[in-house]
Formats: sequence, structure tokens, C-alpha cells
Amino acid sequence: MDKMNKTESPVTHTGKAQKTVGQYLFDCLKFEGITEIFGVAGDYNFSLLDTLEQYNGIQFIEGRNELNSGYAADGYARVKGISALITTFGVGELNASNPIAGSYSENIPVIHIVGSPPTKDQNEHKLMHHTLMDGNFHVFRNMYEQITAYSAVLTPENAMIEIPTAIRIAKEKKQPVYLVVANDLVSKPIVVREMPKAPLRTSNPKTLQAATDHARQLLERANQPVILVDVKTMRFGLQAEVLQLAEAMNIPVAAMMFGKGAFDETHPSYVGMYIGSFGCSEVQRIVENADCIIAIGMVMADTNTANFTAKLNSLVTINIQSDFVKVAEAVYQNVFATDMIHAFQNFGFKGTGFQRKVSFPYNQFTLSTDESLKAAGYYPILQRILKKDDILIVEIGTFYNGMSEVRLQSNVTYIGQGGWGSIGYATPSTLGACIAAPERRVLLFTGDGSLQLTAQEISSMLYYGCKPIIFVLNNDGYTIEKYLNVKTKNQKYNKIPRWSYTKLAEAFGGNAFTAIVRTYGELEQAISQAEIECSERLCMIEMIVEDPWDAPENMKKMRNYMETQAMQKRQK
Repeated sequence: MDKMNKTESPVTHTGKAQKTVGQYLFDCLKFEGITEIFGVAGDYNFSLLDTLEQYNGIQFIEGRNELNSGYAADGYARVKGISALITTFGVGELNASNPIAGSYSENIPVIHIVGSPPTKDQNEHKLMHHTLMDGNFHVFRNMYEQITAYSAVLTPENAMIEIPTAIRIAKEKKQPVYLVVANDLVSKPIVVREMPKAPLRTSNPKTLQAATDHARQLLERANQPVILVDVKTMRFGLQAEVLQLAEAMNIPVAAMMFGKGAFDETHPSYVGMYIGSFGCSEVQRIVENADCIIAIGMVMADTNTANFTAKLNSLVTINIQSDFVKVAEAVYQNVFATDMIHAFQNFGFKGTGFQRKVSFPYNQFTLSTDESLKAAGYYPILQRILKKDDILIVEIGTFYNGMSEVRLQSNVTYIGQGGWGSIGYATPSTLGACIAAPERRVLLFTGDGSLQLTAQEISSMLYYGCKPIIFVLNNDGYTIEKYLNVKTKNQKYNKIPRWSYTKLAEAFGGNAFTAIVRTYGELEQAISQAEIECSERLCMIEMIVEDPWDAPENMKKMRNYMETQAMQKRQK
């Protein structure tokens, strides 16, 4: 099958359609640049997978379970912009519901395709395996409607309408969609329909003008404006526009925790991460003392605002979202972010830049090579090894907090599931990132507890020839959970079994470079060797930290804040 270019339609409208439902579905996915689909085989999706095996241009990447495949599809989409997942009915799709909910929460477009029992069996309400034994074949779709932006039951008659519609909605909303197709219909020829035309997505001119005028008034009165980038800057592909805006306006730029990687951290306008009261006090002063805050793609969640200690003056904030703008307390609907950003560029505002030299947390640190590993020392080492174009996947927990203040090189893709925060996400997501961009260096930073949830996907990485560098932080349990619980101490439920992490590759039948390190010198030596080995094979460095309470400074500030809050509640 010839590769289509982006201007061609997946199916022509002339003559009798020769494409089957399955072939047309894969044509549409291939048209979007999807060259791999993740998932797990099951008897209700055999027809889909048989069609895919005969299809040219898309490879099936089978995970060890649907949970991991969903995470992998999420990671793939964060690198390539969109992804697809195939599961079987009931047992398979419910396994994938957690990662799909995470993709919904974090604005990641995943096309989730479910193979269901044959049409005749569904129509007769037969008691089929992988069901609730009640003859109801709609229950799982009804559940998925809560965690997807769109859902449809595919048939030969509606395939040419429903598939493009679902993909369009996934791309517009940056959220997963759900398509279910009966096993016997996959190989049926589609009925040619008039393909739906995507509605024009343009800002309302009058509302855009009103928002622009209001924003200009705020900016004209400002002496210390700042740009604050967040996660939806990345999700809706606004990085280039924001960079142009920052250069045109010449004002400081800070990033929120979810939005790490949304702005070039080597740029002279970048001042660091704004993590409320838990982060750098200098960045906190710059943002909170600003008399005009241009916030782009902001999400005011608890874990993104340092337990809501971020104090942003709403009266001087211009909150630019994908399809609306809030200026002070006025909301302007149907105003798209790109139009609003371009309007700012036309204001002609020119700041004086940031006069003081910014001090980044991990820029300087003196280490003794024989000293035991501690967060204060190993994060500066990890910062120094980062390269332009790297892909970093950071597990929620200790690493997520510590790596947030590592200064990235340019064009780095930074992946962390800060909002949904499902532990175990990062390892399968690394598989997805490796598959999406085999030419780029991929680094995974995960904890011992998180790795134990989804370690199977290291087997998939070895099987598919992926070569990430994996850093495993072995600090004897769920350190982040210990920090979050200020009510009790020495909880047994935060302890975990001791694994021989560096032996996992051997257990999975693969070849990997591994090292166990306890000191800064050993860590630097292992990294030097891994940088050589990673061109040929997967690398894993286990970092053993003796103090189970060792943590980065922002976690310590978080703990102190939570202890103070708990004490104040007890005193009331």
C-alpha cells in the first residue's frame, strides 16, 4: 500500500469501496502519522490484529498487559502528537481504563479501539465471556463515556463518518476517544459516505477584539510583567508562539510544574520554575510581584500550585487557554490561544528584560567522589548529563519533584504525569517514547516502588530493541508517600520488597548494561559508561540512597508546610 501524503484522503469517493472497516480505520490512523499501535491480543480483537498484520506501514507493539500498553500509548502521543491503542472487550478495556483516564486528565489524544463480540451474539444478548453475564454489551462503552471526549460503535455503514469525527475531536480537545467494533464487522467493506467536513475553528472577532483591548489596558499599566507557561502550552502546540512572544516582549518567563519543558530553559528570558512556596524564592518574588501575568495554558491544580500556596493576583492575570481567555475577572469565550498570542505580539510592548542574573538550584555543587548519594548532590550530576533533543520521562514522586528544578537543554521533551499521578506510569511510557522516536536519546527516572508496579515493560523494551538509560532511585520504599502522610510515622504500607533491579534484564532474557552505585563517584562513572553503551543496548543504573528520608528541597518545604497546616488544625 503506497504511503499517503498529508493532502490525500484515506479513501476516495468514487466507485465501490474496496476498503474494509479495519483497513479504512488503519488508513485514517496512518494518515495522522501513527506508525505503531499499542495493545494486547484477545479473541475479540483478532480480526483487527489480523488486518493490521497484513497492513503496510503500521506495526503492532504488544505490551505485557493493557495497563502498560495504555501508558505506552500515552507516552507515544506526548512525543508524536497522537497515538492508538487496541484492546479486547471487557477485561482488556477495563485494564486500560486507568491510563485512558490519565490521558483524559492530562489532555493526551489516544484513539482507543476495542474489539467486541460478534454482532449476532450481541443482538441475541447471549452470555459471552469477558462480559458481566447479563447480556448487556453497552455497559463498558457507557463507562468510557466518562473518560473520553467521544465514543462510537463502528459499523460498515458509519465508519466513514465516525472514524474521522473521532480523530478530529481527539486532536481538537487533546483527549482520548473510544471506538468499539464487533469482531465480525472488521473485515466487512465500508459503505462510502460523504466524509464530514471539520467545522472552522476561528475566534469570534468581536470577542477577540474585546479581550485584546482589555489585555492591552492591563499591559499598558504594567512595569513588571511576566509570562507564566504551563502544561497546555505543550498540549496545544503553542511553544513556538510563546517563544516568539517572549522574544518580542523581552520580559521574564517562568514555568509551572506541570508545564516543565514548555519553554526553552536555556533562553535568556527564562528565570526558572514557579512552584509556589515550595520552590525558588527568587522566582516566587518575580511571579507574585508582577503587575501583569500573562499565563498560558495554566492548570490551577493542587500539585501544580504547591498545595495552592501559589499566590497569583487574578486582577492582573491574563489567563490564555486553548479556546477562551480570562482577563482579570472577565471571561471571553471562543477566543483561541494562537489568536490572542498573536494579538500580544502586535501590541509593540518592549520590556527591559531581566536585569539580575538568575541562580538555578543545581547549577553549582561541590562533591566528594566518596560521599554517599544524596538529593542535594545527585541532581546537579543529572543536570550536567542532559543533552539537546533528549526525551526525559520522570516518575511521579521523589524524582518528579527533584527533576522539576533541573535545568533542561533546548528541544528536550519532558514527560511527567503530574496531574493524574498514577505510580508506575513512567516505565511503560518510556517504551512508548522509545518507539515514537528511536533516533532520540531517552532517559527514564523512576523510583523503586513505582518500578515494581510496571517492571514488565522492561521486557518489551528489550524485545523491541529500545535502548533507554534507566535510573532507578532505590530509597527503600515510597518516600513520597512518607512525606505526604504527616499524621503517622513508620507506616508498614510504605515499605516494599527488596528487588535486585539490575537483574531484571537478565530475568527478561535480554542484554543490558547495569550498574549499582552508592557514591557520587560511582554514579558519574556509571553514567560515563552508560553514555557509551546506550547506542547498543538498554542501560540501567540503580542509585542506592542510604537515608530513606532523603529528598529534594521542594519536598522538604512541602512536608514542613503540611506539618504546620496539620498542627494549626489540631489547635482549632
